[in-house]
Parts: sequence; structure tokens; C-alpha cells
Amino acid sequence: MIETSSQVSTTPSRDRPVGSMLKVRDLMKTIDGQEILRGVDLDVAHGETLAIIGRSGGGKSVLLKHLVGLMQPDAGEIWIEDQNITGLNERQLGAIRQKIGILFQGAALFDSMTVAQNIAFPLREAGERNPKVLREKVREMLDVVELEGQEEKMPESLSGGMKCVLYDEPTSGLDPVVADSINRLIRRLQKRLGMTSIVVTHDMKSAFDVANYIAYLHEGRIYFYGVPIQFQQTSDPILQDFLLGRSAEERGNKVES
Repeated sequence: MIETSSQVSTTPSRDRPVGSMLKVRDLMKTIDGQEILRGVDLDVAHGETLAIIGRSGGGKSVLLKHLVGLMQPDAGEIWIEDQNITGLNERQLGAIRQKIGILFQGAALFDSMTVAQNIAFPLREAGERNPKVLREKVREMLDVVELEGQEEKMPESLSGGMKCVLYDEPTSGLDPVVADSINRLIRRLQKRLGMTSIVVTHDMKSAFDVANYIAYLHEGRIYFYGVPIQFQQTSDPILQDFLLGRSAEERGNKVES
């Protein structure tokens, strides 16, 4: 890890042998006159899990929405495998979104549909009509998440499914036991299916549990990029403040005393 006087700079590697699932280059976005993203660079390899952390209102969810084309940048590029998705229309983005799932903060299933119907819904929207194929796909997905035999249940009866899944605060508001189950699910999807995951979170335990790499978004840029142990051992005061839940004022008072 390289430390400078102004920021920790471990640039995402652009030459990993497994290749990139997702690349972001110099991404910029201004909303209502406020610069939210100020030149974000990211590189996520196939099968990796990246945790994006940072303070509230720092642009993490805005970045996530750009990654699936729900928002368009003012400048920069977003590459999903070998295709630049910036500037694509909704019809063109449809094929891209078949490769990527996204779970927004507070997301829910359709409560009037069974679990099987919920899982089959995007498959039907994508054009699959064969009942046998749909049943098999539903069974496979439930097996992956260890919910075998739950096809006919309604969502409210469940406590608490691509190449890449984006998670926006997946453990927010959950008790520690359920949160741990979510973390284990993310790891299991990576191990069993080679799934690439990008997890936006404030939950540092979750970030350390699931991530191969951690990116800290600060003032619209990637301030830190590295493996979890590098983040845990950093001497950078900004990163330490976030890790310890400490305000800059508190840090200043400790220095004075």
C-alpha cells in the first residue's frame, strides 16, 4: 500500500490474469450543482467480491446505479466485460442487465407472488416460456441459496438470487445472525458459481467477511483500494476514523490531550 500526504493510493490492478468483469474509468457525475463522483476508477475481476465503503451521502449508491445504467455519467466510461455501457439506450441495456443482478437497500420480493413466481418473473420477462426450463431454473437457484422445497411459499413466510450481483447495504437493519447468513450466501455464490459481487456497505464486519478487495469512496474519488488486511492496518487518519467510527473532532481532542 502506498501512502501519500493527501490520500492512500492503491490503484486497482488493470492486469489481473483472470480478466475484468467490470471496469470504471474517470467517472464523473454532478447532481443539483454538487459534484458526487469526481473521477472514479475501479477494476473488478471475474469471481471477485469488492466492498465499496464510505461515509453516508458520499456517492456509493449513485455509483452503483451507474454500473447498471440506471444513471448516466457526465463523463467517463463503464465497461461490463468487453462492452462500454455509457450512452446505451434502455433496449441495449437489457442484454447487459441479464448479466447483472442488483439488490437495492430495502428491496423486496413481489409479496403477491410465490417464491417460484418471483424467481421465474425475470426469466419470463427475458423471453423464457418453457415451464420445464422455468421449474429447473427455479430449483437450481433455490438450491444455491439453500431454500430447497420453498417454491410455493409466499415471501412473507421466509425469514429475512448471473455473472455479477450488486448489493446496496445488504445487511442494513438485520440482526447479527441474519446478517451473517447474508454474508455466507455472498461467499457461497462466489465459491459455487464464480459470481462477481460488488457490495456497498457501512457494515465493516460484512466488508471484512466477504470482500477480496475494499474500495473507500471519499469526496467523490476512490481514496483507498486494497485487501482487507491493508485497510485494517492502515495508519491513515481518515481511514482510521471510518474504521473506528470516530469523528475528526474526537481525533483532534485526543491529539490535544
